[in-house]
Amino acid sequence: MDLFDYNYEERREVVEPLSERFRPRSLDDIAGQQHLIGKGKLLRNLIEQDRVSSMILQGPPSSGKTSLAAVISRLTSAHFVKLNAVSLTVAELRGVFAKALDDLKLYGHKTIVFIDEIHAMKSNVQEALLPVVENGTITLIGATTESIAHDIIPPLASRCRIYRLEALSEAEIKRVILEALNDPERGLGKLKVSIETEALDYLADICNGDIRNALNALENAVYSLTDADTVDLATVQQAFQFRLNAVTTNDMYNLTSAFCKSIRGSQTDAALYWMARLLESGVDPLYIARRMVVHSSEDIGMANPHALQIALAAKDAVLFLGMPEARIPLAQAAVYLCESPKSNSAYKAIARAFDTVKNNRAYPVPDSIKDGSKTYVNPIDHPDRAGKVQYMPEPLKDAKFYEPQNSGVEAKIYMKKQ
Repeated sequence: MDLFDYNYEERREVVEPLSERFRPRSLDDIAGQQHLIGKGKLLRNLIEQDRVSSMILQGPPSSGKTSLAAVISRLTSAHFVKLNAVSLTVAELRGVFAKALDDLKLYGHKTIVFIDEIHAMKSNVQEALLPVVENGTITLIGATTESIAHDIIPPLASRCRIYRLEALSEAEIKRVILEALNDPERGLGKLKVSIETEALDYLADICNGDIRNALNALENAVYSLTDADTVDLATVQQAFQFRLNAVTTNDMYNLTSAFCKSIRGSQTDAALYWMARLLESGVDPLYIARRMVVHSSEDIGMANPHALQIALAAKDAVLFLGMPEARIPLAQAAVYLCESPKSNSAYKAIARAFDTVKNNRAYPVPDSIKDGSKTYVNPIDHPDRAGKVQYMPEPLKDAKFYEPQNSGVEAKIYMKKQ
């Protein structure tokens, strides 16, 4: 350690946030993720034996992805390179690859490349990783909060083992907060400050599993104390006033799925809850309106044909009003769809028709319904002769796509066809 390193260590508490100083130094320090790094688990064994293969760590913000990579960097004998995908270029990557290949050829040293926010890499930059990951020039560790299926190109995902990290529980967050509060070396232990149970409960709840924000709020609360040596609820509430509800792409698809399935299941309160979560997280209200238009036909359809009109009206209202007022017609439409009788007969009918088209050759149009046909009979004017018109190609004359369901308005059609 030289003079500059010594000076940095002395000032580290001032310049470095608590969340950064208190990063885990060993696998046992990492909160949660016991399904991955618990005793005897595969990933833990690979890390301890320095045999990690290319992987992508996917999980919520502040669930430990970067910390796990940092622990790997401490334990591995390989050269460890940390990159951030936000500004990464193909040229920069090629420089890393060339150095990694030289180290491998000349010294037999492996290189682990950690790329944070790997979802931010453009497709062509991700593609540059494919050959070096496949031939072992580098071992890739990627970290992402986003959906693997939607933000990582399939060829890269297929070359990596996917490990999914879970959001920390409130109990795990409380444990880390208390450890940081009492640790004199990297935490706030030198200040000899405690925290009230009510304040601890509030902080563990409002951070939504994000331990980074919880630790930074704790640090602000502690340093704001003047005459007191206890962090109370009011102090924590000032340090962390608002619940952060931003969602990743993975979260958004899960929340959307919950919203749509709640409509399908006629669970009005649940649908309103998931819709509020989406809107509060900043999801485009027009996106929600589109989903309701889809499900007004997919799940309600012929049981209540007016549902499609209501959903389209909600879409128009969103465009006309904007937020926050648009939340009201969206809620009205959601309630209407949930409380409507359900039928997916139209959805099933078009699916059967598409399946038939894909699995059969393109049959010609029957002569009786061709454009300009001389043998066509208008069934409205001649209902007695309507049954003589051939509408389906001969090989498909017995095909049945639409099967009405005994629900809502469609029940009349159902009874008619019995």
